[in-house]
Amino acid sequence: MEKTWLQSYPSGVPAEADLHAFDTLPALQRAVCARHGAKPAFSNEGATLSFARIDALSRAFAAHLQTVAGLSDGDRVALMLPNLLQYPVALFGALRAGCVVVNINPMYTARELERQLADAGASAIVVLENFAHTLQAALPRTMVRHVIVTRVGDLLPFPKSQIANLLVRHVRHLVPDWDIAGAVRFVDALHTNASALREPRLARDDLAFLQYTGGTTGTPKGAMLTHGNLVSNLQQTLAWIDGVLKDGEECAVIPLPLYHIFALTCMLAFFRIGAHNVLITDPRDMPRLVRRLAHTPFTAMIGVNTLFNALLGAPGIAQVNHGHVKLVVAGGMAVQRPVAERWHAVFGVPLVEGYGLTETSPIVCANRLDATQYTGAIGLPLPSTEVTILDDDGHEMAPGAQGEICVHGPQVMKGYWHRPDETEKVFTADGWLRTGDIGCMDEHGYFRLVDRKKDVIVVSGFKVFPNEVEEVAAMHPGVLEAAAIPAGDERSEQAVKLVVVRRDPELDAGTLREHCRRHLAAYKVPRFIEFQQEPLPKSNVGKVLRRLVREQHGAPARRTGEPA
Repeated sequence: MEKTWLQSYPSGVPAEADLHAFDTLPALQRAVCARHGAKPAFSNEGATLSFARIDALSRAFAAHLQTVAGLSDGDRVALMLPNLLQYPVALFGALRAGCVVVNINPMYTARELERQLADAGASAIVVLENFAHTLQAALPRTMVRHVIVTRVGDLLPFPKSQIANLLVRHVRHLVPDWDIAGAVRFVDALHTNASALREPRLARDDLAFLQYTGGTTGTPKGAMLTHGNLVSNLQQTLAWIDGVLKDGEECAVIPLPLYHIFALTCMLAFFRIGAHNVLITDPRDMPRLVRRLAHTPFTAMIGVNTLFNALLGAPGIAQVNHGHVKLVVAGGMAVQRPVAERWHAVFGVPLVEGYGLTETSPIVCANRLDATQYTGAIGLPLPSTEVTILDDDGHEMAPGAQGEICVHGPQVMKGYWHRPDETEKVFTADGWLRTGDIGCMDEHGYFRLVDRKKDVIVVSGFKVFPNEVEEVAAMHPGVLEAAAIPAGDERSEQAVKLVVVRRDPELDAGTLREHCRRHLAAYKVPRFIEFQQEPLPKSNVGKVLRRLVREQHGAPARRTGEPA
């Protein structure tokens, strides 16, 4: 195929990335830590771990997983952690032990957690004690046999660690009671003799992550991402930003949760160039985030449209020194023109919008870093990436014509974990990944999103799958049928709206919302609930036609598709 986009590449960006600089993530980590040693690698709540310290702690944790937990190569280790210093230690430790990382959203309910742990066949889990009660409820129906529990302040220096843990448990009361027999303290695991570590024999094609997503169907599936997938995407990303960021000289703010593939890969890319990663635990605390930005000479930052929009309206943001800022990357959801233009005016650098999916590790396309204005496009394919537009029959479309965006490249997943049927659905016969997004390519090679094939709702960058919300609603005896659709929301641009036909005429919105809250993560809970008397519109085979529900109930059209 003709790579039309190469004509629009910035000067110095190669058509092909160096994909074989490293074969595995542990090899990359060891090299980076050896090169940068005493330099700061990760900071959180005023505490910092150097590259050398990350190397030592992750090695000890890896030894614990092998010698104490008894894990073998390929065993799955779940991480149920927010952005704390414990996350990179556990992440690199699990990978160094030869294990496969399964990222878990800490906001999950016991039902959601149980489903993911059981599907992944996880043998061990690292969990923040704030969420241990949820794990306790889910554990009996999983294969997890080794639980490691950490506290918020565990890697903070004395006495800050004790103060933080006391505040969280006894002042803010954020740790519900829990009791898990045999649970091991994270700090105790780090005292394992690191010399006992057996370096696993890993190769590029070995699994590194089971990263869960609903893909294009809404059924949770683990995208099998290999070491080669992740290393390739890091190298592709670095080829794109080379010349803007310098090795060992950058400071990156990470306010998005690292269990999300977009934040995870960005963090690894910054780590790859020896940057100082500043982890933000709760970006919703806007005053605290603004203070952190004001006291951090950051050169790079990632975020989603809603976060940037909130920051622009936050008191004190105009006083944040932006003289050091070189790169701000937006993903997870579509960037709105007013937000992009206001950000550029305030910070003097553009919001560089990209596109990708969990299944592509995730980055596929990105806009040029030297863009001086909002393009409205999802950008150009990264080096060593091919993107095309196919019609329903699999034929390539001409520039300007709309069809399904399809991707081919070294960052594309191996397939879905234990889902050969679902894997077959998303790949063409010649190996192209069907994204489920409708788009087009212009004559300069820029890709644009038009609409989404499926009905996924994006709430603050997180995918909400209508099937799951409808299933939970249907669990209530007062619900006859329900349809989940997107609706406008002032805070998050998209929210979940549930249209319900009642079985019990006395059922009210508050009762149903509370039912959903018990079974769904907060961002999935319907913000709007509307009842109607007539049956929901259906196809001739009985399938609810959400498109007609949206038309009847005024849910706005939207643009979607950034990193899943």
